[in-house]
Amino acid sequence: MPITIGAKQESDFTDPIGMLGDCHRRIERFLLVIKKLASERQGAALGGQEHNALEAALRYFREAAPKHTADEEESLFPRMRAVDPGGTEALFERIDALESDHRTAVKLHAEVDVLGRRWLGRGQLWRDEASHLQALVGQLATLYERHIALEDTEVFPTASKLLSASDRQAIGAEMAARRGLGG
Repeated sequence: MPITIGAKQESDFTDPIGMLGDCHRRIERFLLVIKKLASERQGAALGGQEHNALEAALRYFREAAPKHTADEEESLFPRMRAVDPGGTEALFERIDALESDHRTAVKLHAEVDVLGRRWLGRGQLWRDEASHLQALVGQLATLYERHIALEDTEVFPTASKLLSASDRQAIGAEMAARRGLGG
């Protein structure tokens, strides 16, 4: 794997909040891959590298992204609510909206996955399919831009202040378990 001088090293399970932020960067990168291919190729045949990039991006959203959602909804958000049930009420209302975003994203990704797999399997998309794929990816981009900004600028910093070291350790262990790894 190439090393980039000055690149931020990704967090590990000892810094679960940092890992969640790192995952946001991967979401942004993989979504950009799909968005670029959908826009530039418009359903036309993909070259070998394009095919592999689309396949990797679809796999990421199908396999890894649901773990990220579970990390937030099953590990992070409940602990934040338990630690400070009233003091950050306005933030918790936004967290409810984030959970709604997760449900919307799952539906959009399911449609993107069907079209993306069709593209990979058939070698092309029909014009209406290509247009629909672009629209779906545009909806996801809009959703994620707002969603990630709220989590990165408000939720995660608040979690860093609220949660104890043992809470963060437990979250990291749960995240590792979701990925079949020891904590």
